Amino acid sequence: MSEGTMQRRAQRDDQRDQSAQRARRLRRALVGVAAVPVILVAAGCSSGSDSDSGSGDSGQKDSGSGANSSVSASPTVQAAAYQRLPKACAVLSSKTLTGLVPKGAKSGKEGTSDDTASRASCSWSSLENKGVKGSQFRWLNVSLLRFDSDTTRGTGEKQAQAYYEKQVQDAQAVSGAKNTKSEPLAGTGDVATTVRYDLKKKEGAFKQQTVVARVENVVVTLDYNGAGLAGEKTPSADGLATAAQKAAKEAVTAVASVNGDAGTASPSPSKSASSSPSKSPSKSASPSASKSASKSASSSASKTASASPSRSVSKKS
Repeated sequence: MSEGTMQRRAQRDDQRDQSAQRARRLRRALVGVAAVPVILVAAGCSSGSDSDSGSGDSGQKDSGSGANSSVSASPTVQAAAYQRLPKACAVLSSKTLTGLVPKGAKSGKEGTSDDTASRASCSWSSLENKGVKGSQFRWLNVSLLRFDSDTTRGTGEKQAQAYYEKQVQDAQAVSGAKNTKSEPLAGTGDVATTVRYDLKKKEGAFKQQTVVARVENVVVTLDYNGAGLAGEKTPSADGLATAAQKAAKEAVTAVASVNGDAGTASPSPSKSASSSPSKSPSKSASPSASKSASKSASSSASKTASASPSRSVSKKS
């Protein structure tokens, strides 16, 4: 092979090597250029994810804050108007007691109570002995029951209204009672009712008067009965009713006064809508509250009720 031929072959080999190197450099450059958008896209996705995550966290925090606010808000109920009760044996004046129980005005017996701020009672008995002409018997009992507002049972006024209606219903359903009559009583608390009936017993014919009144969140129940014994004439039911109604109004005034609100003894026009009670307990009132209140009241009044022949016989009937 000649020297010229060998030189041309060497040049061709160099050109091929240079072409191969340029091709390899071009491929690397293209690969690098292609990688740049991928990196930029990945960075963009990462940035968007962080942004979205931040927005999500913020939303969750806001939502959580709202939930915490909702949970922390506790239900509220209007506070009861009256927080105190007067001493039950002091709700009636000496003059009133002398008219109701002439021979027993100073014989007031306070009922037992483990919470005198919520329930109290007092009873009086009177026996005017006329020897062979017989005697006149009188018995009086005043019970007071106050209700506190409760988020479960409702306002004190609502509970008191339910108990008031139950007291009226119980007085209308006394076993053995004859000639039962009920009538609303105006000017005594927010709402009041008088229940009257006759009760025949071995001692004589008794005339029973029960006045139930509600003033705000307190219920006043006044029981008053009289009888002519051993041949003495039976007292006038109308006279007993008038005396009982006057005494009930005085007791309601005492409740309002001890709470610094003497004007509440008489109903306001806005409360006149509830002046006529139904013969059955309010359906809207809490049954458990009425049952609990009735049990509480009866526990304090039952020990005083035994002093009255009328009450004791009616309970057994």
